[in-house]
Amino acid sequence: MSGQPSALVLHLTPTTASKVVVLFRATGDAPILKQNKFKIGGSEKFVKVIDFLRKQLHRETVFVYINSAFSPNPDEYVMDLFENFGIDGKLVVNYACSMAWG
Repeated sequence: MSGQPSALVLHLTPTTASKVVVLFRATGDAPILKQNKFKIGGSEKFVKVIDFLRKQLHRETVFVYINSAFSPNPDEYVMDLFENFGIDGKLVVNYACSMAWG
């Protein structure tokens, strides 16, 4: 062993230490949140964002989309979504109470 951390450790270290700014945007008939920007740990799965939004809106069913384009898998890591689809330092999450995009 060379004493250097493995690739897995190098990948996880920045992810667990980083926070991602999530910007919520209401779509269709969804109510607008009083505060629409929140920070979440990059190592959290997207299901935590969905659960948080459900609680904020007091709704059991919420449809969520990244950049008005697609619904991510709830098991995706927030940091992975941010690194691939983040805009201007934020992960834009559109939400609706009924299906908005295919």
